[in-house]
Amino acid sequence: MTSQQSLIKFGFKFGKNGAHAARTMMLAELQELFAYTPVDADRDQYREQIVDFNRLDKPTSNARVLTYGHLLDLYAMSPEVPLFRVFRTLWEQDSAARPVLALQLALARDPILRLSVATILDRQPGQPLAREETEAALAAPDPLRFKATTLKSAAQCVNGSWTQAGYLKGRVKKQRSQPVITVSNVAFALFQGHLHGLSGQRLFASEWCKLLDCRMERLLELARTASQRGLITFKHSSEVIEVDFPDFLTDEERAWLNE
Repeated sequence: MTSQQSLIKFGFKFGKNGAHAARTMMLAELQELFAYTPVDADRDQYREQIVDFNRLDKPTSNARVLTYGHLLDLYAMSPEVPLFRVFRTLWEQDSAARPVLALQLALARDPILRLSVATILDRQPGQPLAREETEAALAAPDPLRFKATTLKSAAQCVNGSWTQAGYLKGRVKKQRSQPVITVSNVAFALFQGHLHGLSGQRLFASEWCKLLDCRMERLLELARTASQRGLITFKHSSEVIEVDFPDFLTDEERAWLNE
């Protein structure tokens, strides 16, 4: 398995705190920001668009700075971070994948959001979800961590992100729904598993592929299509599965897998 130090260099975040204590995954802001920035934009360019040019139409300078900080926390916003670089490349190539792509990266970087995964995925389409159930999931590791008002706000933000990604529907009363999953989402999930040191069939059993809520046959089908489109290389013969990502990492970054 990949060391935590290397995972951090790839773009994963650990600990207890995360942007979802105060914000959703901010899908609308991402869509607006990326419309004004090239795929290879660096962190300074993102900050300039948000803080200096106010592309996201925030009412005060403080709101602009806070918005930039939250986006930085959730997505890293730098092509020097492999997870973000691959995410931004896939974002440009596949508009249908964007809501779930944003969730996939936000989950890699926000420990608060990760606490809610089982609560969402354990539900069947159409099954209701009360905010209090999300609150219970967030509070479970440390019942004394959050004040009641903070816990309520965090649960609303978390449910908001799952709604933006298509896993929930409804403004007030939430119900489980089925998100749109594309070849880009599968390629990114396999890449996330690969960065954790997984290979072969274990990639398709990873928490990142489980997030996509697809049958194994569907995951294999989408992986095969991703390979045909040149996103990944995928070979499947009987019980043997091989997956590689020739264009996702530099030689230096590949070496991090063995540190």
